[in-house]
Amino acid sequence: MGFIGLLKHPRFSRLLAVRWSGQVTDGIFQSALASFVLFSPDRQTNALNAALGFAVVLLPYSIVGPFVGTVLDRISRQRALFFTNLLRSINLLVVALLVFTGTTGVALTVVVLIAFGINRLILAALSAGLPLLVNSQSLVTANAMAVTGGSVLVVIGGGVGVGTRALIDSLAIADHADALLITLASFGYLMSALLTTRIKKFEIGPQAHEVEAASFTQGLKDMREGFGFLAVHSDAARGIVATAVHRGGLTALTLTALLLERNTFNDPALPENGLKGFGFALSFAGLGVLVGAFIAPYGVSKVGRHQWIRTTLFLSALCPLILAVEQTQLTLVLTAFLTSLFGQNLKVTNDALVQSKIDDYFRGRVFAVYDVLVNGAIVSGGLIAALLLPPSGISSIVPLCVSAAYLLVVMRLLRASVFPPIK
Repeated sequence: MGFIGLLKHPRFSRLLAVRWSGQVTDGIFQSALASFVLFSPDRQTNALNAALGFAVVLLPYSIVGPFVGTVLDRISRQRALFFTNLLRSINLLVVALLVFTGTTGVALTVVVLIAFGINRLILAALSAGLPLLVNSQSLVTANAMAVTGGSVLVVIGGGVGVGTRALIDSLAIADHADALLITLASFGYLMSALLTTRIKKFEIGPQAHEVEAASFTQGLKDMREGFGFLAVHSDAARGIVATAVHRGGLTALTLTALLLERNTFNDPALPENGLKGFGFALSFAGLGVLVGAFIAPYGVSKVGRHQWIRTTLFLSALCPLILAVEQTQLTLVLTAFLTSLFGQNLKVTNDALVQSKIDDYFRGRVFAVYDVLVNGAIVSGGLIAALLLPPSGISSIVPLCVSAAYLLVVMRLLRASVFPPIK
């Protein structure tokens, strides 16, 4: 089934509506948060602070990860989506209040951690439920639409946030403008919650005979089962690690872009210009993600999932070399576009590979492992880059390290003898 057919699919389109409305709202929220924390005139941005910001955002993803599978394999995923979106809407009203009053530190950190922790459960539920709505032959295309479309809408939401902030900035001080954007995002999440009511209670799983009582210790047990399942299906495990490494490298490049735009390509005393420049670079990354959505199904149909994963990671390894040669606005935008294009090909193809290997009974647990590994790599990539980057962001070392890491995974972890090119 192609893109148009899936868009007309009555059940799949309802899931897309929940996912996409939530992710465009993610973009609005994240742009306001980035503006408040990283691009405020009174706050100096350096590599370590920005990397710690990444770590704080992703910390709840890893903490709740072991228990996401327990919840999603034992209660209605539709109910989980409804109540978590509703809770996230309420949580953002608290964030907006803190931003409005200019509050930083522990209070803001805690409520932001809660917001992103809730988001982890939502995205995992959407990924785990997708295979129950489409057949296995349509998984690559469905993932390309759901994941890639969602990523593009995060970027679009960020652009909407930046544009809206520019419009209202003249009417309010900066922190108040950010608070208004976060309030807008709260209503966006409320809309996502209402859209989940169009999905039947167990339409996206788990199946009736799998519903059991969850417990704290069961979460850790389920993680072990997830790792055990991946030990048997080694190609899925290798694909997950490859995706994690790619996302870690992408975080390192994103941190480089943030510093270049904030402190080098624009006057550090005018952080609003840096925010616009960073948003410009991210828009090209989003364009790369969108193009990748159309390429992935075609590439898989020609060479198979395994070979396409290997090929796209190899091509990703060539992209950071552009930025390593020279750090300019043009090379940054080109690197962002190409790395995102091939990286999204890798992500949606591997998602389909993992989903095709897993029975629904284990799907939530395996995706919990997937999320923990990917988020651990993202945090690691950001922290390693922070240790290597100067405040200006001008450095060839980080792009070269990212390229080397990608090539190493291609040559060792994804070599044909252990990661066979099976169509």
